[in-house]
Amino acid sequence: MIINIPIVLTFIRIAISPLILLLFYIPNKYICSAFINNLAALLFILAAFTDWLDGWLARYLNQSTSFGAFLDPVADKIIVCTSLIVLLDLGRVSMLVALIIIGREIFISSLREWMARIGSEYIVSVHALGKLKTMFQMAAIPCLFYGDSFLYISFLKIGSLLIAVSSIFAVLSMLFYIKCSLPMLHREFSPNRDIAN
Repeated sequence: MIINIPIVLTFIRIAISPLILLLFYIPNKYICSAFINNLAALLFILAAFTDWLDGWLARYLNQSTSFGAFLDPVADKIIVCTSLIVLLDLGRVSMLVALIIIGREIFISSLREWMARIGSEYIVSVHALGKLKTMFQMAAIPCLFYGDSFLYISFLKIGSLLIAVSSIFAVLSMLFYIKCSLPMLHREFSPNRDIAN
């Protein structure tokens, strides 16, 4: 396994996930909740920045690797799912939205793995709907972690709206990937497949 700068940044993003989780286990007598909220929001923003930076560096430094391509979306899913579980526990995101987004990530990951096994991973490559889902959730989660108002602007309300929009794009992108993969799935599970071959 080749370790390069983009892969190191991806590992940093993975390491941020348990840090965010552990923050909310610190008793309030040691650190105030407002500081924890601010720090969690900043850590998530840092993670989102490394997500952009590792991709840019991989292209700029010509350090793209198959391992990096595998690890990058895994890191994204870990940080997003961890954050949503924490926010669900804090009562800042609804169970329905969390289930939609996390369920979608699990389903699409499984679908991509199956498509890769049959040599058709290109069918479920990243689409604009998936990018919009990611963009909205990356903007929503730090707002929800902050969970307060600033200059009469409620970041909790903004985050709630953004994460709801993200869940809509999560469903739409999942339906799109299912539609694209149906012909291949039908071919693989067709009772006449062995006869035709």
